Amino acid sequence: MKVIFQKDVKGKGKKGEVKDVSEGYARNYLFKNDLAVEATKSNLKQLEKKKEQDERKAQQELENAQLKKMELEETTVEISAKAGEAGRLFGAVSTKQITEALKQKGFDIDKRKIDLKEPIRTLGVTKVGIKIHPQIIATVDVHVKAQN
Repeated sequence: MKVIFQKDVKGKGKKGEVKDVSEGYARNYLFKNDLAVEATKSNLKQLEKKKEQDERKAQQELENAQLKKMELEETTVEISAKAGEAGRLFGAVSTKQITEALKQKGFDIDKRKIDLKEPIRTLGVTKVGIKIHPQIIATVDVHVKAQN
């Protein structure tokens, strides 16, 4: 019997897949627990429509992420920190400080999305990556200046 999985079933199939399973398994387990529906013509058409909607939504999210990337890359974030001789900072600039500075510029970015390989410990401009979308990473200039 062909079924369309509504949820992931370990060892059998993932959500949205169409597979053959035994009739008893389908009727006694999958259908009763709302894990799958029978693969009729109308259900297959609904599945296709849902896949098309999901693709359009994913494409829209990708386009929005590209626009946000362009806006972010035009932005320079300025952070002032206490520094000693030769431009070394007392401490380091953290992702939280970068997030707060971006928030002041009008960008709401989660600090976990900022890809800071090592803390910023010197004055000057540092390029920092920000993961906007799984496929898109924006590069922002973070300008660290000495605090008076």
